[in-house]
Amino acid sequence: MLKPLIIRLLLASCCALGLPSLAMAAPGDFPAAFAQSTLETTVNIDSPGHLVLFAAVKEINNEIRADSLTRLPVSGEGRLYQVARDSSRDSARDHYLRLLGQKNAQILFDCSGVRCGRSNVWANQVFKQAVLYGADASQDYLVAGTIADDGTRWLTLVYTVTRGNLREYVWVEHLRVAPGASIPGFGNLASRIEGPVVVPWQGGVTYDFNWQPGDRRRVADAARTEGTLVVLVGYSALDTSETFSDAMARARRAAESLSEILAKTGVSRDQQEIIVAGPAVVFNDPDRQGNRVEVVMISR
Repeated sequence: MLKPLIIRLLLASCCALGLPSLAMAAPGDFPAAFAQSTLETTVNIDSPGHLVLFAAVKEINNEIRADSLTRLPVSGEGRLYQVARDSSRDSARDHYLRLLGQKNAQILFDCSGVRCGRSNVWANQVFKQAVLYGADASQDYLVAGTIADDGTRWLTLVYTVTRGNLREYVWVEHLRVAPGASIPGFGNLASRIEGPVVVPWQGGVTYDFNWQPGDRRRVADAARTEGTLVVLVGYSALDTSETFSDAMARARRAAESLSEILAKTGVSRDQQEIIVAGPAVVFNDPDRQGNRVEVVMISR
């Protein structure tokens, strides 16, 4: 289970470099639209108790029921797309599955046809988009979870349907889940990731690391748990007088230098992994800028 988490960090670097990929640029970005579809509606979702179903929908005494459902504190968006007549909702669903696969998403529930329940309930009571009302036999639904580099959890919901007039629609929700909320079948994964601990550095031949109070102990304490992987991601600011390769090399040397320090304080080399991002990955967070090594602890 550890390798996919490392791969996600590498994918983030690739996306920032602009390499061709189906993957989303970053976990927080809304999934790229299916090319043969047209955006019709965008809904902002910011709720302390947004309804998410992890099972087929039922309606009993005018109440929504499911074998597994929850109301979660989330923020994000819902988007309604109409699929072009010369394409299909199956192709749209495959498109979103490919995107999720490239993000190593975990499919928490999926269904198709009458196994999803009544389309009328999905359209009018769950998603509140009447245009999604179609034949029960011509619908499908999935909900998937992903974890960002910083441990943030995201849910992506995809519902497709064919209406009686044969027009096809896709509804996509991409939701950031508040810390501490329990997600059925997924909440235990978020607790495996701790960090990042941001450690600014300066130097060239030798390196000085600016640890915040308590951060060094935080890394050491986490590393004492058997099976914990300590990931060091090296970043560097691209100076005007240097090449990209030179900046990448500086980031690597800094990460390796910090790795040596950690090894001397009890974090064995065997439980460390170094990833070099250099200047290729850019964050808006003012605390995640410039020359630094970000340390992430991933438990077994």
